[in-house]
Amino acid sequence: MKNNTTKKTTTTQSHKLTKKDIRSANLRWIFTSALSWNYETMMAPGYVGSQMPILRKLYGDKPEDMKKMMRVQSEYFNTSPHMGSIIQGVDIALEEKEGIDSVDGVRGIKTGLMGPFAAVGDTLLGTVQSTIFGAIASYMALKGNPFGAILWMVALGVIYIWAYTWMPFAYKQGVNLVTSMSSKLNALTDSATLLGVTVVGALIPTVITLKIPFIFRAGKVSMKLQDIFNQIMPSLLPVLLVAFIYWLLDRKHMNSTRATWFVLILAIILFNLKVVA
Repeated sequence: MKNNTTKKTTTTQSHKLTKKDIRSANLRWIFTSALSWNYETMMAPGYVGSQMPILRKLYGDKPEDMKKMMRVQSEYFNTSPHMGSIIQGVDIALEEKEGIDSVDGVRGIKTGLMGPFAAVGDTLLGTVQSTIFGAIASYMALKGNPFGAILWMVALGVIYIWAYTWMPFAYKQGVNLVTSMSSKLNALTDSATLLGVTVVGALIPTVITLKIPFIFRAGKVSMKLQDIFNQIMPSLLPVLLVAFIYWLLDRKHMNSTRATWFVLILAIILFNLKVVA
């Protein structure tokens, strides 16, 4: 009787997750979540790979339960790499509490959160931060300031360090985190989008240089075409150029690479024809 009790206690303790288990899953997600991305299940291989230390700990002595949970974790999953660790943290907390009975809950959490978190993460950490810090770093580099490159690397480092804290936080908060954050996701996304648009708009006249050197002459009277544009609106041509590029990107079969080559070739031709300077 004494031996059976001891054995039961040992089994229960072996299923208790430690900080080392959470740290292992966290590092796997941060550095490998998108390495196995594919068009069939998107980030699912990265998710189940980062979850393996947890699955081994919780279901290592129950092969059938582990197979079942691995199949669930291998289902379609796609979200922002920056915020996927939050979903996984909630997932881990639920699995530790309910074990194999959490299958439906885990599937529901992943399906329900991957879309909203993709919108927030891709906007705030994928697009906005790249736009803001990338534009500032590029502008400083154009001015010969090497701190531009350093700023870009520091910004990326801060984001990775920040993201490292999310899985342990989500694991501690558990499912309660989902309900407390759900009402704030849309507001956060809208605010981040507005900030990005504002920064891009402010940087257009300082980063983009486009002038028309044409001078109209009639007798002794001469008029610079560029002065006319400046009187209409300062930096009108850079604004029109950015609007044209956005219009290009909205065309069918057009992407950022093709748009870049198109503008580059067009600029070379117009410069040699002395249409723009």
